[in-house]
Amino acid sequence: MRSFFSYDTPVFRPPSEGQSLLLQVTLGCSNNHCTYCGMYRTKKYQVRDLTILKEEIDLAAKQLAFNPHFSQKAFLCDGDALGADTHLLLETLNYLNFKFPHLRQVGIYATAENMLGKSDSDLKLLAEKKLTLSYLGMESGDDEVLKLVVKGNSSEDMVKGVKKLKQAGIDTSVIAMLGLGGRQLSAQHVKNTAAAILQMQPKYFSFLTTTVVPGTPYEKQVERGQVCLLSTRELLKEMHDILWPLKALEKKVIFRANHVSNMFPLGGTLPNDLEKILFTINSWIQSCPVDHYPTIDPSML
Repeated sequence: MRSFFSYDTPVFRPPSEGQSLLLQVTLGCSNNHCTYCGMYRTKKYQVRDLTILKEEIDLAAKQLAFNPHFSQKAFLCDGDALGADTHLLLETLNYLNFKFPHLRQVGIYATAENMLGKSDSDLKLLAEKKLTLSYLGMESGDDEVLKLVVKGNSSEDMVKGVKKLKQAGIDTSVIAMLGLGGRQLSAQHVKNTAAAILQMQPKYFSFLTTTVVPGTPYEKQVERGQVCLLSTRELLKEMHDILWPLKALEKKVIFRANHVSNMFPLGGTLPNDLEKILFTINSWIQSCPVDHYPTIDPSML
């Protein structure tokens, strides 16, 4: 993360955006009701003023004038900056491209609502300005799981959104959460998450492991028994069973499970590397004690 001005903290970005200029086009998250998420609960959602954004871009451009390596990627924060008005996004992208002539890619978090809310023509204009990668926290392809965690949209909405962006020239990195529905909904979470990925055919696909963040409604759901947490072996089994049907993918998908929440880092290209990946997961399952549960410090997320 490149820091040149005061951010409205906390600030979050995908692992792959570690060398990107982070620009807070919006603050917080327009939904902010997902029970498992504590990322933006201290913030009220708002879209920032274009004048301020240009001032911050000017400041970053001065700092990076002699280091073009760190001026090739930018990421628009916060939680769902795609929800900002298209005119503001286009003006911001125009100014980024003007100040950073070596810019090759701009990334952004997106929600199904914001994907579907933008017109095809608007999305194509954004892609022409190098906004070519979106990150979708799908979490699950199962509507019952999505309702449990108050995601705010359906699996069908997310599938339609990813396809819509793809048609406009914007790739999507889709994230699913292992163990999100607990032991109660594990089977349908696995089945329908795999089905959604097969429909989306995203460029990137990754896993996070569900972690109980103190103070979130999800913590209460666990305490009340609405969600029975999975053991490490069960989480690995979910990973295996979501990936197995992806042998039917028609296009190559870059797969990663290298987030800090995952106990075991893993990666490859699907479906080419699927057999090797599944073999590795099976070996982990066999060596993992039955009663072992992951211990992840939520402050590391």
